[in-house]
Amino acid sequence: MSIKNLNLSSQLYEYLLSVSLRESKILQELRQEASSHPLGKMQISPDQAQFLALLIKLIGVKKILEIGVFMGYSSTAMALALPDEGKLIACDNRKDFTDIAQNYWQKAKVDHKITLHLKPALDTLDELIALGETETFDFVFIDADKSNYYNYYEKSLTLVRKNGLIAIDNVFWDNKVVDQNINDNPTKKIREFNQKLSQDYRIDLSIISIGDGLTLALKK
Repeated sequence: MSIKNLNLSSQLYEYLLSVSLRESKILQELRQEASSHPLGKMQISPDQAQFLALLIKLIGVKKILEIGVFMGYSSTAMALALPDEGKLIACDNRKDFTDIAQNYWQKAKVDHKITLHLKPALDTLDELIALGETETFDFVFIDADKSNYYNYYEKSLTLVRKNGLIAIDNVFWDNKVVDQNINDNPTKKIREFNQKLSQDYRIDLSIISIGDGLTLALKK
């Protein structure tokens, strides 16, 4: 028994995956392709994707908003967890990455559930609000440029329903948030974001030490 979280060694993490990960062949293929890309570390870990899929099934999610697609690992995993009539709105502005994502959505046979908006995410969020999509989403996953995290969060809070869940990735920012010698803009933005959410009583809040830190914000 312990009063704090484990600091997982590589060996223990591999053990964790060996006894819990149930990754489809399509997701394995996508993860392997991303791992060979110079920016492959932007992809979420497989255990984190599986955790998001579990949350989606647990709370009966039918409509998802994803901010930041990259190569589509998280969106594919989440779409697989949706019922057949479920919908996922995916936001990104990189065609080179989302072309890969769309290929895997088709391979996984979830492309009918996903609508891609290829433009700055804030523009898409404003359009969704203008179209009357306020409080219609069950689940939001934010994993995009860190300088806009709080803007994404505020608009997502408008779009998600009451008792809907917002999940935000990279809130530990590779441990940089606790290193006071690091003060680049993304690090400062993540620190500010974490502090603001700690004082936001519109939500119930928990930070999970999975991947690079995952915030879960339940809208009251």
